[in-house]
Amino acid sequence: MNKKLIKGASIFAVTGMLWVTNIGFVEACTSVLVGKDASEDGSTMIARNEDMGTAWSKHFYVREANKNEKKFESKGNGFSLELPKEQLKYTATPEWDVSEGLYEEAGINSKQVAMSATESTTIKESILEIDPLVEDGIAEDAMLTVVLPYIESAKGGVERLGEIVEEKGAAEANGIAFSDNEEVWYMETLSGHHWVAARIPDDSYAVVANTITIQEIDWDDSENYLYSKGLQEFITDNDLTDNLEEASMREIFADTADDSQYNIPRILSGQKMLTDSDIKIDDETFDLFQKSDNPITARDIADILGSHFNDTEYDTFGGEKSDAFRPISVPNTMESHILQIRNDVPEEISGIHWLAMGVASTSNYIPFYSGITETPKEYQEGTDEPDQTSAYWNYRTTNALTNPYYNEFKPELVMPVQEKVWGYMYKSVEKIDKEASKMLEKDSKELASYLNKETQEMSKYAMKEYKELNKTLLKKLTEKTNVEHNEDL
Repeated sequence: MNKKLIKGASIFAVTGMLWVTNIGFVEACTSVLVGKDASEDGSTMIARNEDMGTAWSKHFYVREANKNEKKFESKGNGFSLELPKEQLKYTATPEWDVSEGLYEEAGINSKQVAMSATESTTIKESILEIDPLVEDGIAEDAMLTVVLPYIESAKGGVERLGEIVEEKGAAEANGIAFSDNEEVWYMETLSGHHWVAARIPDDSYAVVANTITIQEIDWDDSENYLYSKGLQEFITDNDLTDNLEEASMREIFADTADDSQYNIPRILSGQKMLTDSDIKIDDETFDLFQKSDNPITARDIADILGSHFNDTEYDTFGGEKSDAFRPISVPNTMESHILQIRNDVPEEISGIHWLAMGVASTSNYIPFYSGITETPKEYQEGTDEPDQTSAYWNYRTTNALTNPYYNEFKPELVMPVQEKVWGYMYKSVEKIDKEASKMLEKDSKELASYLNKETQEMSKYAMKEYKELNKTLLKKLTEKTNVEHNEDL
């Protein structure tokens, strides 16, 4: 992963925004999780910005069923695992260069179960002295690949990954989101072999940002909380709390040294976008589960993932304290996804993998139905060198051209195109839902080819709009070039 950081440095010069402040290099992620009763249409949603490199393409594929190897072995750290014989079809967003690991990150399988992995966290050194991380244990590069194709529910995802962590160990501290049409679960690794998971209440949402967030749990409520075998004994035997029943996993396990500057402001700013409250961005505490003032849509989540303390003194585009806190949206977002499982359409078309390549604030989310069997060619292209054809570099270019004059270019040039494309996508989903539902009443054999075709059209439309936008941005950018000369000549 380090080579992403090195290669990423080139884009900062292009954008004119040096995002390496006293906060450090922004190499982390932000997640939003929404219960079914908190959403506008009764769907569950899990979403995340994948932040690491500014010049590092992500690809998007459909992994066919039963094409897996018998044994998985990570190219990153040597983690290995025997895999079940049967594998479900699933969507995935791997690296363009998999020499150091797949990092498939996010997807929906054919049972309409979604997974997003991971939200990097940190653990207290005192905990790791007792139960160290395992060098060849499971890490982010392998998680989606060895879990998502083999689960039939969100809770089942927690249980499968939990068993792997207990048996093989965890190489990193991570948070992982799972969802199906009924439930949303958030799981956190707490040490080399221990973990905890909480079910997001149906009427609530959560914003998570690179810190262990699960607090008090009900040890006897397996409908809403799961945890590793022996976790209670681990806590009590090592005198990690005086009151196990009211113990906070966050207080016991989290290394919170950077939270007040790096993590909590993102959590609170995301919450303030959905829930009116008197909390301040610089507060140092938070409640994980929140209730929104209004039903939450995919667009609402997109706004959160594209936010940067907008119109506050902490706004990273011109605020008086713009370098005080790490924002949600940063130039090194490689892709952003919203995994939506709906309950108001037939199961076969219930899953939508909304995918925005590059930085969410200047990109658009394209709705890829989980029932597709292939992705557009432009989503299978792109390296660490800019090109004219890949989806990644098309949307990445928009961000690079916008950032030098963000406060002017974003509202005047970028937002009108975003609104136009969002409108097209919503109308397309409405049309596809109707046609696909009719198709399912007769014969589902043609469904996949129909979804493939419609997905291609949506991608083609958005790519064209953004290529035209990039031409306009480039012209406007060149007009801003200062030219000094002797006016008498």
